[in-house]
Amino acid sequence: MSLLPWLVAIALNSALAAIAYFAPKKLLTPAGLVHAWILGILLWGTLGWQGYLIMMVYFLVGSSVTRIGMAQKEAAGIAEKRSGARGPENVWGSALIGTLCAIAAYVVSLAQPDRAATLVPLLILGYVASISTKLSDTSASEIGKAYGKHTFLITTLKPVPPGTEGAVSLEGTLAGVVASAAIALIAWGVGLVSLPGVAICIIAAFVATTAESLIGATLQSSYEWLTNEIVNVLNTLIGAIVALLLATAIQVLGA
Repeated sequence: MSLLPWLVAIALNSALAAIAYFAPKKLLTPAGLVHAWILGILLWGTLGWQGYLIMMVYFLVGSSVTRIGMAQKEAAGIAEKRSGARGPENVWGSALIGTLCAIAAYVVSLAQPDRAATLVPLLILGYVASISTKLSDTSASEIGKAYGKHTFLITTLKPVPPGTEGAVSLEGTLAGVVASAAIALIAWGVGLVSLPGVAICIIAAFVATTAESLIGATLQSSYEWLTNEIVNVLNTLIGAIVALLLATAIQVLGA
């Protein structure tokens, strides 16, 4: 095992953390910055610059769409807290499942090299699918709040105000599909997934984002522990699982 990727990861993320700390526009809280530093080191060390790039794209695009129509969202009381600055709960709510997939892929490649050719691509697909899912969810929610002309509760299709848990809109749904496709295509471009894997990630993200809306509409208000961050973990978990199931089914049918 080479230590060089880990040393590069520490140096790079320390430099980026310093820049982010002194930048006038804060995308992370101080505690969020520390946790993002840890996350960045883990991803670069396990998946290299390719896996790191996927998370960086998610973070930058996700932060950008969160700020779209911020004044309007704040006036309506549906904006993200801290003007969209991410804290530790946001970092791991979004990235926990993907990070576990990345660590698992790294461990398998070291401890079970005979199975790596089969398992590692599946785990990396799970990683990409989880990030595709999260950017899809973020984009659908934030674009829907800002530009959704007709917002409906997913369980009843009755009109509800933007920002309602479980609400969906055509504009938000389309934005979510485009966002998941963007992440998946970048992952394909850097060699993390195959072209069929792109389609799998888009489908998985759509299924998971729909499931997240159903959870928001039916369960979230009934359980105090079911916070937005926990729902985010469930959302990305569903995305990763759906992707793995689809990929496995394709392998079995193609065998």
